Amino acid sequence: MFLEYCFILKYFLIAFLIGLILFFISTILVFQQPNAEKLSSYECGFNPYGDARNKFEVKFCLIGILFIIFDLEIIFLFPWILILDYLTLNGFISMLIFLIILTYAFFVEWLSGALDWN
Repeated sequence: MFLEYCFILKYFLIAFLIGLILFFISTILVFQQPNAEKLSSYECGFNPYGDARNKFEVKFCLIGILFIIFDLEIIFLFPWILILDYLTLNGFISMLIFLIILTYAFFVEWLSGALDWN
């Protein structure tokens, strides 16, 4: 019964060990010579002209959250599209309800002005 889980545990242990081995090999073999140029921050080819801890608009976070939500929507749509021929009416209606709720949420965000960049 637990044989399937043993394979998964072995996989994670091997992946973890490979990650640790690669990390330690890279720190041992690479000659590190820090200087002021390497330790300075780099912003698109320009010297930094301000503090990196400045306040920024909350709209950027909101757009990021919306991006994640709609990526999750796409992840849910792929299996639905693949088995669309084999779905019953109940499965089809439940997915349509899911899409209607997400579309409604998108329009609420849009009409509230959260997506305006002015």
